[in-house]
Amino acid sequence: MTTRTSTNGAKSLVKTLLASGVDTCFANPGTSEMHFVAALDETPGMQCVLGLQENVVTGMADGYFRIARKPACTLLHCGPGLANGLGNLHNARRARSGIVNLVGDQATYHRQYDAPLTSDTDSLARSVSSWVRTSTNAQDVARDGAAAVQAANAYPGNIATLILPSDTCWDEGAMTADPLPSIAPPPVDPHAVENAARVLRSQKNVLILLAGNAVLGDGQTLAWRIAQASGATVRADFMTSHLRRGRGCMQLQRIPYNTDQAVEFLKNFEHIILVSAIPPVAFFAYPGKPSVQYPANTQLHVLCRPDQDAVAALAVLAEAINAPLLPVPDPGERPQPGTGAPTSEGLAQTLAALMPPDSIVSDESISYGRSFYQFTHAAPAHDWLHLAGGAIGDGLPVATGAAIAAGGKRRVISLQADGSAMYSLQSLWTQAREKLPCTTIILNNSKYNILINEYKSVGASPGETAMRMLDLSNPQLNWVKLTEGMGVEAAPATSLEQLSELLKESFARSAPFLIDLHI
Repeated sequence: MTTRTSTNGAKSLVKTLLASGVDTCFANPGTSEMHFVAALDETPGMQCVLGLQENVVTGMADGYFRIARKPACTLLHCGPGLANGLGNLHNARRARSGIVNLVGDQATYHRQYDAPLTSDTDSLARSVSSWVRTSTNAQDVARDGAAAVQAANAYPGNIATLILPSDTCWDEGAMTADPLPSIAPPPVDPHAVENAARVLRSQKNVLILLAGNAVLGDGQTLAWRIAQASGATVRADFMTSHLRRGRGCMQLQRIPYNTDQAVEFLKNFEHIILVSAIPPVAFFAYPGKPSVQYPANTQLHVLCRPDQDAVAALAVLAEAINAPLLPVPDPGERPQPGTGAPTSEGLAQTLAALMPPDSIVSDESISYGRSFYQFTHAAPAHDWLHLAGGAIGDGLPVATGAAIAAGGKRRVISLQADGSAMYSLQSLWTQAREKLPCTTIILNNSKYNILINEYKSVGASPGETAMRMLDLSNPQLNWVKLTEGMGVEAAPATSLEQLSELLKESFARSAPFLIDLHI
């Protein structure tokens, strides 16, 4: 059913998005999208956030969903604009974030002339989207928009891309569409629950591997009860995108990234129960090392797939094995800030000592931060967001989108490697423009340290030419000047004492701030 007020396609789409619960638009528009921009201007209710590069735009939409748990829309300029945003759309797809992409295109009658920006936008969109549609006339735009929101909202979250030829936005005769009903996740399979309960009752050396909403508050509580009742070990998938951490949460660790460490950890498990997780496999192939990280005789048991509600599955499983109500253990006293030269351990302790309650951490620390977890369990309760797809450059945009989702009321802390920060540096400009309470800690080692380690892992010996491609010190990146050029205040730190003072100063203000930490 639609309203009876006729308008152009763009206005009908904006009104439909708002009616469907999409009230935030991350945008970098161009000529093909100008009628949609005009509709945003003329229709109240949509918060519009400008990003200076499309990979920032798509990364912000990813971070927004992870905190808001509802999709925003992006506005991208034709196929090349979508292509610029594909890296962080890949990450968002792996994070299972819901996003509605709106991508402009040549007018339907203009495509035949193969104008310079004409491209195969549909194929680009399908590489990262669960749902793709191209509107063909103004009368269909609102209906297609409602379907895109429905697809993006399908549990646990999907990327939906709606391609909009420009004439479908400026032509008249369109009407607003009503929201479509939400799509419920597939129910938990009772046979899967029964099998998992049997394994937990009768077997030893069982690992429960968590992902999805199983690593948030209620999921962790249930997983802890099940583990204590059965003696099973619990871990999170290494690429889990969003965990609830700190006081009141499980002292949950992830499967190691390093293949040798993962194989060593998993070698004694005879059974792995997958809770919205995929089986542990190596991030890359390495000469002479296995792709699968668990033993060949290990049996895998799927309690629930990623598209099923893990909390519901864990609740039924806890009941099936009569797991008693148990609080998670207290992590002990909050640590004191670290002292001396910066170390991974000292940074984590300093962060745990000083972060405000209910902070959000966007972690793209890459190799430097793999031990952060063990030193931050006693921090106040907080959300921790990870790079989920491995395409570097999502840390700063995800932090920015998360801050928007939190309405500027929660402190967002970026733990950001210097090399990957250069992929999406423009995020700082949006943070300044929106006056967001974001604190960025640049982990400045002036090199792609992760790639130096990977060079060794594949058995190659880096020489002078190789090291020049992994070195960022010639010329030296001046993070203070780069940041100030984006409108954000910044200062360097060479010790943990300096870091502590700058963190305190940053946490006391509502504006963004960057600390250039030399490690």
